[in-house]
Amino acid sequence: MIRLSDIRDSFEGVIPSVIATTDADGIPNISYLSHVHYIDERHVALSNQFFSKTAANVRHRGVATVMVVDGRTGQQHILDLRFVRSVGDGELFERVASHLAVMSVSQGMGDVMKLRSLDMYEVEDCRPIIPVESLAEPEETERPRDRLYAAGQLCAAIAQQSDAEAMFDCALEGLQARFGFANAVVLVPDEEGRKLSTIASRGYPAFGFGSEATVGEGTIGTAAAMRRPLRISDMRRGQRYASAVRAEVMRSGPDHIPLPSLAQPRSQMAVPMLSRGRLLGVLFVESEKSYAFSHRDEEALSLVASQLATSLLLAERDRSEGWAVPASHQPLPALAARCIRVRYFPLDGSIFVDGEYVIRGLPGRLLHHFLSAFFQTGRTDFFNREIRRDGSLQLPDFKDNLETRLILLRRRLEERGGPIRLSRPERGQIRLECDGFPEIEIATG
Repeated sequence: MIRLSDIRDSFEGVIPSVIATTDADGIPNISYLSHVHYIDERHVALSNQFFSKTAANVRHRGVATVMVVDGRTGQQHILDLRFVRSVGDGELFERVASHLAVMSVSQGMGDVMKLRSLDMYEVEDCRPIIPVESLAEPEETERPRDRLYAAGQLCAAIAQQSDAEAMFDCALEGLQARFGFANAVVLVPDEEGRKLSTIASRGYPAFGFGSEATVGEGTIGTAAAMRRPLRISDMRRGQRYASAVRAEVMRSGPDHIPLPSLAQPRSQMAVPMLSRGRLLGVLFVESEKSYAFSHRDEEALSLVASQLATSLLLAERDRSEGWAVPASHQPLPALAARCIRVRYFPLDGSIFVDGEYVIRGLPGRLLHHFLSAFFQTGRTDFFNREIRRDGSLQLPDFKDNLETRLILLRRRLEERGGPIRLSRPERGQIRLECDGFPEIEIATG
């Protein structure tokens, strides 16, 4: 029998599989399956969504025959299956449900294709269908040890960084240099855990710092909500999803920053950055090529994401335990006559500078805090420990993400350009730089 691990590309769902069963009278029934899911060398799972006749036949006979197709080469294999059990929860069920959720929404069938249960089967035989004509040769892929070695080297490089900002850059540069992943994004969750904000990116015309993805929506949001990797090998079956992504990227508005995205992605992979059960962010890569990311890539990227999450936690701890310098109150510096118009919305922390949206949430509250202190006393230097003790900033008592919020704010201001900047002269220190004097308006709407 052919090993199932040797035909893993046939379980990607790029080309629908076919399942054949017979009823009590021996009358055959054939249906299409969106996916056959690989479990191990002897077992597969079929998503039970709406095939009532197939399910009835399996309950009666206990067996089924499935044909799977390799989306790269067109090679077909026949699997003889024996039903084991159905499951409606657990790790495997959630993993399949998350993948199906993205693909079904992409095809405009989010409600219809909701996973009801997952049927487990033992594979009694796996054999190839001999093609009439020669099939396409699959593209060469790297040996398994290459990905493991690259992941190990990148994890070691990330672990050597003591600064969170350097960790993000190290991770994305490593994905480009060691893995060849040209388009990559790191997003971090907000205080409420409802949104993810772009804090680093590579391979796009604009960095998109501060752009947001909603938890539970799309490839990125679903991976965050499910807290497990999500890999889409070919999105041509989901053109509606790609169109929706493009529409979101092109959406304009006073408080919208476009999320970095390819115009026509074929492959996407999102891996949550988890440490001790806490979601620190999502590592996202995409490509214009189908099958750009393999199972080995998913495993390697999971290692990198875990290392990045752990290193970020250590960096946060170091920052929170860092020294504090007494607040300095300098005389107001001599500035040009320029007035910087700042409008701040306390309700959600949104802040606008000279009529243009900058950022919202905790980064917005931080910027307002810095500008207010500068306006009142001329102060320009701030320190992590004192910021954490300031109750007006509404920092959470746990899951402190101050460091990533400061990085996000600094990078957003830098990308935007303009009269306000933040610099990091020393460890635990933030310096406000203004090319004018702020005139702050508190909005009530």
